[in-house]
Amino acid sequence: MTDYTVEFVGTGEEITVSDKETILSRCLEEGIAQEYSCRVGMCLACSAEILEGEVVQPAARGLTEQERESYALTCMARPASDLVLDRGEYPPSIDQAGVADDTDTAAADD
Repeated sequence: MTDYTVEFVGTGEEITVSDKETILSRCLEEGIAQEYSCRVGMCLACSAEILEGEVVQPAARGLTEQERESYALTCMARPASDLVLDRGEYPPSIDQAGVADDTDTAAADD
């Protein structure tokens, strides 16, 4: 078992997380306010942009393969190195989904 440092930008918060536990589980144990909902890698509420480092998150079904390189779902992600994360940053697919929904609604109104 290896421990890694996870730093959250803009908050000054830093925790130590084992490679055997998720970032979210350690946040909850440490009393750090990390958003989450489903805890199964689908809702994206716990998203964080990876500014430095790497994670392992094979069950992060809510992210595309490309997004998994730049974003972590903290409910699924386990550190593979020291990390710097920006919590509350969501992958582009969320914005694209919102744009698609707005377009579909506008087309339906015509």
